Amino acid sequence: MSRRFAFALVLSTLILCQACAPASPQIPTSRPAVLTSTTLLADIAQNVAGDRFTISSILPPGTDPHTYQPVPADLAKISEGSLLIVNGVGYEDFLAPILENSTAGLAVLEASAGLPVRSDPEIEGVRDPHLWLDPNNVIRYVHNIRDGLIKLDPDGETEYRFNADAYVKKLEELNTWITSEVSRIPAERRLLVTNHDALGYFADRYGFQVVGTLLASVSSQASVSAQDLRVVVDEIRSTGAPAIFLDEVENPTLAAQVAEETGVAIVDDLHIESLTNGPPAGTYLDMMKFNVDRIVNALK
Repeated sequence: MSRRFAFALVLSTLILCQACAPASPQIPTSRPAVLTSTTLLADIAQNVAGDRFTISSILPPGTDPHTYQPVPADLAKISEGSLLIVNGVGYEDFLAPILENSTAGLAVLEASAGLPVRSDPEIEGVRDPHLWLDPNNVIRYVHNIRDGLIKLDPDGETEYRFNADAYVKKLEELNTWITSEVSRIPAERRLLVTNHDALGYFADRYGFQVVGTLLASVSSQASVSAQDLRVVVDEIRSTGAPAIFLDEVENPTLAAQVAEETGVAIVDDLHIESLTNGPPAGTYLDMMKFNVDRIVNALK
């Protein structure tokens, strides 16, 4: 059984358990009851939860979920949680081993539920989970998280709705700001080359073309061949793409090889999969602003 299938099976079981649970489960007061898979989700969820919950991320800041290996402390966190918020779309494969051994009393909420999902352009049947790189998608995340918290804690409904509405306004302002910043890039230079296929939703929303990826996958753990790199080199030369963009946590070796052959710049400090512990990407809003600033300055 694949890890992806195992996780889907566990997730389906947990959601069925959630549907059968009492409408108002008791909320623990001595520990965080709400967990998220990633730091991004923790920040988004905290904006909705306000002071009623302390949201805890299983992954620490600066961690690539594609390469993460669970540790015993993760099992302890999950065994104590009441609600786990995940991105979904196969992103949390790394959680499958510990979820299989810790399901009692834990409800699972898929933040991306209801959103249209891109298919991996290279691998049939694989979908792109990086929906949060379009802040308009995060509005749906907020609504799903709001509804999940209301189900867990009905007494907090008014606060959750107020907080969600306030955060959605910030996301709408972020979208307007990104649109304005991207307009500074000539249309013919809105070309993205990335390490793996992570910026598809961002590109679709703001008028970029992803002309090449060093790894032909939505995962940073995909394999690569010399032929794959030759294709990327040819794409860079034919389109005139001026830069390769990497997440801070990604290995820059392949990008350095391609840059040496093509002469393009490398921007290797984006924050795509995780927040940082403080600046420059300590919140989702700050992360998006930082990334957009780096992309615009490299392409304009």
